[in-house]
This record gives sequence, C-alpha cells and structure tokens, in this order.
Amino acid sequence: METKDIPNSLIRAVEDIKNAILQSQNKAARNVNANQLTLYFSIGRYISNHSRMEQWGSGAIDTISDRLQKELPGLKGFGVSSIRNMRQFYEEWRDYIYTDSATIQQPLAVELQSTDSQNITIQQLSAAELPVLASKLNFKEGTFDVTLAYNFLSISFTHHIEILFKTKALEERIFYIQKASEYKWNKYTLRDILKQDLYHHQSAMPNNFIKTLPKHSQALKAIEMFKDEYLLDFINVEELNARDRSDTDEKVVEQAIIHNVKNFIMMFGKDFTFVGNQYHLEKFGENEFIDLLFYNRELACLVAVELKKGKFKPAYLGQLQSYLQILDVDVRKKNENPSIGIILCREANNAYVEFVIQKYDAPMGVATYKTQEDIPKKFRKVLPDIEQLRNLLTEE
Repeated sequence: METKDIPNSLIRAVEDIKNAILQSQNKAARNVNANQLTLYFSIGRYISNHSRMEQWGSGAIDTISDRLQKELPGLKGFGVSSIRNMRQFYEEWRDYIYTDSATIQQPLAVELQSTDSQNITIQQLSAAELPVLASKLNFKEGTFDVTLAYNFLSISFTHHIEILFKTKALEERIFYIQKASEYKWNKYTLRDILKQDLYHHQSAMPNNFIKTLPKHSQALKAIEMFKDEYLLDFINVEELNARDRSDTDEKVVEQAIIHNVKNFIMMFGKDFTFVGNQYHLEKFGENEFIDLLFYNRELACLVAVELKKGKFKPAYLGQLQSYLQILDVDVRKKNENPSIGIILCREANNAYVEFVIQKYDAPMGVATYKTQEDIPKKFRKVLPDIEQLRNLLTEE
C-alpha cells in the first residue's frame, strides 16, 4: 500500500508507536548507563579507599585486573587503565555526590581479601547487589538540579572519562555533560568538540547554533564569530534624539548601516559581503523583506539581520525563522550551508532569549546594539572615531 493510500489514523498510530519505541529505547539506555555508572563509581570508591591509603602495595590494580580476566573469562571493560579510570571517576565526583544508602558504604559485592598486596582473591562480582545510582546516589543540593542529574545518567562512562580527562573546572564539565546528553553526541563527536574547546569559545550571544547547524565545525565557527553586543557609533545621534528613545525607527538604524556598510562589516567580522537591504522574498503570494542580508565566506552561508527598535520579543524569532526557511528553499545554493539569522535589538535579557530560542529549528542568535550616545560622555570624549583608529592601526 502506497503512503497516499494509508488513512491518517494509521499514520498517526505509526507515529505514536514509533515514539513509544524510541522513548523505551532511551529509557533502557539510561538504565544501562545508571547501572554501569553505579558499578564503576562503587568500584572506584573501593579501589580508591584501599590504594590511596597504602593498604595495598604497588601493582595491586594490575593483579586485580589480571585475576578478574582469569576468573571471569570474556569480561570486558576491566583492564588496568579502565579500573584506574573508575578510581578517577569516583575521586573527581565524590565531593559533589553523596549516598543515602548504607549498602555502598559497606564492602562491595567484589570481595577482595588479601594477606599481602600480591595475593588477592576475588570471590564474587554481582552488580545486582549494588545500589542503583538513579535512586541511591544523589547530587548535592545547590550543586546539581534534576535536569543535570538526568543528563549525568544519560551519557556513558566513556563519555564521562573523555570529559574528565580534557577538562578541569566543574562548570566546564557540567557544560559538556549537558550538551553531550542533549545532542546525543557519540564519543568521537564529543572528542572533537572537546578538542575544539567549545566551552571557552562560546559567544555571550544567545543562540541555538549547536542544535540547528548540521556540522559541528560550522556551529563552532558561528558561535565564535558573533558577539553579544555591537557599538554602532556611526549612527546619527541627532536623528535618534529627534524621536522618542523607546520608539526609535528601525529605518534610521538601517539607513545608517547602509551608508556606513564598510564600517559595519569591519565591526561585524571578517569575510562578510553585503547582499542588500530590504531584500525581497515572495512565497505563495506573500511578500517579505529582510532588513539586511549578508553572505559569509567563512561560514559559506547567507546571514539575515533583522533590526528591532526596542526590547527583544519572542515573536521576532518566529518572523526570522520564516525568512530563513524561504531563503534556504528559494535563494540558497546547493553548495551553501543553511542560512543564519541574527536579531539586532536595543535590549535583551540573555537568559530569557537563551531559553526561548532553543525551541526553534532554524539557526538564529540575538545581539544588542548601542550607539555612541550610550557611551558615558566622559568616555566618549576620549574615544577616537573609527577612522582615527584605522589610521593608527595602518601607521603601526
């Protein structure tokens, strides 16, 4: 039966069943991760408590790994380096996680008895006797929230070790845990993201580039390229003052940018080419006009800029997304990347923008602009204009 012959009720049924299957698979994966992280955290604690307090001599971990391989043939993930990773996993997170179960405080199901450091007997290894991380390990109040706890359990031990090896600060680790869980990065993608140091290359500009751009490399370039605020010091302050400050017409800002487009491009970043203003789009008899349209050679994509006279409003994102959709369907060339949209407004609550922008599936960001008028007079007097700065740099 062809798709066109299938009743809508059956199509919806397939969609519902598919979603149920995917949710079940995700839940099963989380449970596997939770159990594995519990086991490794517990073993890491046990190994740490004995090896760091010099209860075992040198070579104890090598002996444990060797005996495990012999007594549990086919056991994977318990090589010497893996057991050391378990110890590091525990030691790095123990200050942020507490247990509410006496079970984990007692010797593990791994009974390690020793008369000397080289004579270790492994009696049993049973994950069933270990507490479940999801319910028995709790993130300390004030350090983690429910969402982060969920993300922590959603990524594999391998992901955690990659993050621990490549980062130092807690905030940085939390950032990568959240992103790896949210975007379902495999270990190779995570490794590449860590190598490119996404955390330290974030722009303060709220955006959804990581979520919406198909290539992580392009997303990282876009994040690094756009700032959260721009100084449009070439705007005619007298024209702005002729109007109510809260009702500045976007046309005034647009015309100022058009008349100083070279200065604007220098401020906006390298590799931008100006395509046009009030760029006309037509779809199904509806006419739309983009305030400013650029092309960026580095990103290989069109960049639409919408100018807004006042404070950011969520409705601006819906309008910009429709522009980007038309651009990608009717204007973008096959060899170009998805178009990017930027809202340039007078004011924005970045935390609020970051929250609402994630629901959109077109790559967008929100930045603010200030004019020379916004700079305190005592600083304005000592600042050279852009031509003076350019001349000074040329002389140097």
